[in-house]
Amino acid sequence: MTLTRRTALLGGLGLALAGCSTSGYRGPERALTIAAGERGGFYLAFAELLSAELNRAEPLLHATAVPTEASVANVDLVRRGQADLGLVLADVAQTAIGGGPPFAGKVPLLALGRVYENYLQLVVRADGPVRTLAGLAGRAVSLGAGGSGAAQLGERLFAEAGIAVDARHLLFDDAVRALAGRRIDAMLWSGGVPTPKLADLTRTTPIALLPLDSVVPALRAEYGPVYDQVQVPDGAYRGVGALSTIGVANLLVCAPSLPDDVAAAVVRLLVERATALVPAEAVGTQFLDVRTLIGTQPVPLQPSAAAAYRALHG
Repeated sequence: MTLTRRTALLGGLGLALAGCSTSGYRGPERALTIAAGERGGFYLAFAELLSAELNRAEPLLHATAVPTEASVANVDLVRRGQADLGLVLADVAQTAIGGGPPFAGKVPLLALGRVYENYLQLVVRADGPVRTLAGLAGRAVSLGAGGSGAAQLGERLFAEAGIAVDARHLLFDDAVRALAGRRIDAMLWSGGVPTPKLADLTRTTPIALLPLDSVVPALRAEYGPVYDQVQVPDGAYRGVGALSTIGVANLLVCAPSLPDDVAAAVVRLLVERATALVPAEAVGTQFLDVRTLIGTQPVPLQPSAAAAYRALHG
């Protein structure tokens, strides 16, 4: 679906919502913290756009996007009340609400929307020896920051593939430098396509992405439909052709304690200002349209968000 068609659909939803419970925030003046992700990634870029739009539309809400190590860290921040909203991969959210490691006990989460698709990108040097997933056996691979969803998925990926690697947990910028300097053989990154800093890397260090679609059936058998097969388009990065990889939905989540009027204000922004929330460098098709905005499984929709969608769909 093109962004033009998506804009039309979202515009229709915006008109429908205009008469329902999402009619504006009228509560007390308050800060609204959005736990995002690492600098250079789409989590933070999206959260900064969302906070800017909220600050324009809702003068009583003072929204701020906060850099973090991403999904796992964001769940903890929302659970502890140190963030009002968090961007979380669906597989991490599934683990959190089920109380699996690394979470100590079940984490109550609600969702305001399924905002876009994350692409798992396993990056190697184009002039290096590795061209297959199996070729990474015994080699140094950064799975991502310790608090990221990529790190959790990376462990699952190599476990299901039956491949033992020398796993590292580097921040994104550090991993990019380590790959360029040949200190690691590969880096795993979960984010939008193209990720600007990876695109920048191709100017000095040719890269290749390894296809990961062969592992999707095993991951879905073990963990359910939180994982999809998605296509990285031809030319998304310099010298990189089209290939299949693993996609995971990105959810905007909150704690059950988030006030309904705050949740409604955020939902309205997701709908009415959708095109303003797409980072400029994004490939449009990875952002989700109104038909999937409500598809936040396995996390239930926040009640006021669910009411708004019911007003549209009946």
